[in-house]
Amino acid sequence: MQQLRIIVDNRERNFEILDALAGSGVNLSFAQLPVGDYVVSDRICVERKTVRDFESSIMDNRLFEQLERLKAGFEKPILILEGQESDHLLSENVITGTIVKLYADYNVQMIRARDPVGTAAILSKFADREQNGEKKEPRILGIKKAHTTYQWQILLLSSLPGIGPNLARKLLEHFRTLRGVMTADAKSLMEVDKIGRKKADEIYRVLNAEFSVDGI
Repeated sequence: MQQLRIIVDNRERNFEILDALAGSGVNLSFAQLPVGDYVVSDRICVERKTVRDFESSIMDNRLFEQLERLKAGFEKPILILEGQESDHLLSENVITGTIVKLYADYNVQMIRARDPVGTAAILSKFADREQNGEKKEPRILGIKKAHTTYQWQILLLSSLPGIGPNLARKLLEHFRTLRGVMTADAKSLMEVDKIGRKKADEIYRVLNAEFSVDGI
């Protein structure tokens, strides 16, 4: 049986999880992950959220952009929901509806953990199954290659400053084509929901700036 290895996002600061993983013999390596918090194989990446962060990310729509990227990058995206907080920001109906949406629309499996030690135990189990059982090593894949025209369109627009998959979809719905987005002026870009003056100006600047290796 080989030593288990997990790639951890270098912005992860929950040392209780890291200590528990290292204490159980897991070899940790750190990198700035394009998506998720923990990579346990070439097909499984885990996003971890506390109950409070989970609810906050629903309210500001951050959750769905993060999981869209997770789904695009890995075959089996996992969300670990950590904690047992009872003072909810949202109603139980909203939370349940979101959990159903995660599975039905994003193919994201959600698993509950009581605390950071529980999260570490889940991560170790996934790593053992993937690496010793399935012989799949952790690798940073980023975003998998697009296969459809829609996927290419979303990936291309998501590379623009301040644009995630959800906003990329809104741009396509408004302008209908990539060319329409690329040729739009800042005022037209602001017609799309969630795009204000600052973001519109930045998108326009990037799309229309002359190429320069030293450009900033």
